[in-house]
Amino acid sequence: MIPAARRDCPGTDRRGAGHASCHHGEILQGTFLDAAGRRCAGLVTLPMGGPGSRAEFTRRPGTPPEALTVRPGDRTKAARAAALAVEECARRCGEPPCGGELRLAGDIPVGLGMGSSTSDVIAVVRAVADSYGTRLPAAAVARLAVRAELACDPLMLDARPVLFAQREGRVLEVLGRRLPPLVVVGCALGGGAPVDTLSLPARVHDDHDVRAFERLRVLLRRAVATGDAGLLGRVATASARRGQRVLCHPEFDALVGIGRRLGAVGVQIAHSGAVAGLLLDPAAPGLRHRIRGCVRALESDGIPATRTFTTFPNSPSPPMPKESPSGPAHRGGHRPTGSDTPRRPARLPAL
Repeated sequence: MIPAARRDCPGTDRRGAGHASCHHGEILQGTFLDAAGRRCAGLVTLPMGGPGSRAEFTRRPGTPPEALTVRPGDRTKAARAAALAVEECARRCGEPPCGGELRLAGDIPVGLGMGSSTSDVIAVVRAVADSYGTRLPAAAVARLAVRAELACDPLMLDARPVLFAQREGRVLEVLGRRLPPLVVVGCALGGGAPVDTLSLPARVHDDHDVRAFERLRVLLRRAVATGDAGLLGRVATASARRGQRVLCHPEFDALVGIGRRLGAVGVQIAHSGAVAGLLLDPAAPGLRHRIRGCVRALESDGIPATRTFTTFPNSPSPPMPKESPSGPAHRGGHRPTGSDTPRRPARLPAL
């Protein structure tokens, strides 16, 4: 396990730690209009606690900034994020940029559409900032994440539902205070094999598509405002159907059929991966029976069930979106994580 960050005397190595959670794919993704009427890609993710990325950065004052080592060595996006974060934090603190050593660990499966690369990048940015004894605002973290990986998920924000422009790193709209209460029975399509999003055909959205996405945006805003799980399920299912035009998951119809038979309010699928979920309204009767039925039906159709989780908040309504805490400079807000195993292409453990 990565040890807690420490503070050393001036002129010696400075160590910082950072953490970032993952998500369970998207509730809605498409092309939307911003406040100026300009088209831009946007998404609303389904937050999920548990798996995450952890980073430790030890900076070496006095060394050249290119003297940066990364372990594991294949984390190229994380390496870019570290270099960008060092430049940003050094400028803010009035110090010259320097080199250092970055270590990454985590337990987010790769290629399932759970934001594994963004989680790595954000954990790295937080660790670098912590090594400087500072805390970057969410907007700055988002900007660095986009520069490091061209597009990012809104994992630097709290769990408040937002429509996020992933290629620009900005919030298009805060949809409300929190998602309606939901129980999500997760699964992995395609046997849980990673999806190569770069190989997928690019889809250009026309005016008709944009109008459809804007209608879904309005419905999702209403679902959040009224706590309507059923309406959110309809939006998620409609978005998943549109994503299916590119992803072409052969199990999609079976997944929708299972949800319909067992009283799910909808289905949710990552638009850039294989992770999916059946959305259940916890207020409807027979919740435990419906959860067990969903798991059995998924397994019967050859769709591996992964984990069941909820959108229930553990505390009063959260404040406006802000950068989540990490490291001694951000004490007090880490989400629980699993064992400290290296991140690798893997399937989520079945229940």
